[in-house]
Amino acid sequence: MAVLNDISIDEHEQVLTCHDEESGLKAIVAVHNTKLGPAVGGCRMWNYASEDEALNDVLRLSRGMTYKNALAGLKMGGGKSVIIADPKTKNREALFRAFGRFIHTLEGRYYSAEDVGTTTADIMIAHEETPYMAGLEGKSGDPSPYTALGTYLGIKAAIKHQRGLDSLKRLKISVQGLGHVGYYLCRHLHENGAELIVTDIHQSNIDKVVKEFGATAVAPDDIYHQDVDIYAPCALGATINDDTIPQLKATIVAGCANNQLSEVRHGEQLKSLGILYAPDYVINAGGIINVSFEKNYDAALATKKVEEIYHTLLRIFQQADTENRTTGEIADGMAQAIIEAASNDVAID
Repeated sequence: MAVLNDISIDEHEQVLTCHDEESGLKAIVAVHNTKLGPAVGGCRMWNYASEDEALNDVLRLSRGMTYKNALAGLKMGGGKSVIIADPKTKNREALFRAFGRFIHTLEGRYYSAEDVGTTTADIMIAHEETPYMAGLEGKSGDPSPYTALGTYLGIKAAIKHQRGLDSLKRLKISVQGLGHVGYYLCRHLHENGAELIVTDIHQSNIDKVVKEFGATAVAPDDIYHQDVDIYAPCALGATINDDTIPQLKATIVAGCANNQLSEVRHGEQLKSLGILYAPDYVINAGGIINVSFEKNYDAALATKKVEEIYHTLLRIFQQADTENRTTGEIADGMAQAIIEAASNDVAID
């Protein structure tokens, strides 16, 4: 394990790498900010092309967690971890035990949880090595349904703001990515009467959504130019970029993926085209909100807190219109104000 020398990027407090030879674990933990409390954020396992790519991802994700937790009103700072490995690896027991031991060295400065490529079962393995895990079985558990609920409510807030509608009935929504969260989101959208156009890199995920919700499937590269009302990116990040923005016919971008904008300037491009963007770390906060209720877990209270996402987004949309600024700028400013006003004397059990 070694501390990276250049941790000034984006004002991160701490960035560490772990190479465990026996298990083969290669992981990076980024602690972005702990003013609101210990850093909390999931562990993503992905077959990154390089360690530089993994580092870039964990830095962006951890920053997003700081802002996400702040705007959700949680007593948590922002952090994230990534494991550089094939998510389909069979070596999970040794890998996550080593990961748990690695997290334990931070002594509660960072709590990890489930994310893309990892499961609650993986987290439970790591939890045998450290108490600094969240989203545990028998407590808050799988955060995916709550992330999906918050995203669904965020989509409703966007359509309410833009068109004054309270229902998604007969609206066309394209969903990119049909993993755990994407699937639950499609269920909410279908039950509210939306017409779904979907894609995923795994055919089994597509088949399930097509069968259960009557969705129309398209090839991955064809999802951007669909004639829809709303584009919901629910896979990996940076799908809003120079190549895809000119293809968009949707007037709303609202999905559960992290880091949807490839660069900040793409938020300006969306605004100039009259496309309403729901800042990703606001709309997809349902999962971490659920995790925040880990102690004395109460699903009803967690759900009620997730429902606040709807009203938070409406405030962001309205302020962005009033000030003629992007929704991302407004959300960032709100989060930064919360963090600056915070003290460091909070903790979670």
